Amino acid sequence: MELLNMLTSQLNVSEQQASGGAGLLFKLAQEKLGAGEFSQITEAIPGIDRLISSAPDSGGLSSVLGGLASSFGGSGGQLGNLVSLAGGFSKLNLDADMIAKFVPIVLSFVKSQGGDALEGMLANVLG
Repeated sequence: MELLNMLTSQLNVSEQQASGGAGLLFKLAQEKLGAGEFSQITEAIPGIDRLISSAPDSGGLSSVLGGLASSFGGSGGQLGNLVSLAGGFSKLNLDADMIAKFVPIVLSFVKSQGGDALEGMLANVLG
């Protein structure tokens, strides 16, 4: 998959880490977007289901922190959304700061596959 190639080459991560990290981002989008909106993304980018299934569970303390960050983050809550991913990235042996490195690559890929509208939809969730 082209996205995994982009992530592994630009971030020097393994394919498993790339797949899991991208899966965590898409899983978050799936949870935050309505089914209709998310289906537009899945139609434009085949293989998202496989990425989501490769994402580790992010639960635990990071979910609590994500909720707290959302309550302080104003109406958008993107900070809380991203903080909630920290546990999943940790399970992939990736530091939380890697989340911020994954997001622009994933957004760029979504834009290249589905255009500005899909990128904007995803950017609203991922900040």
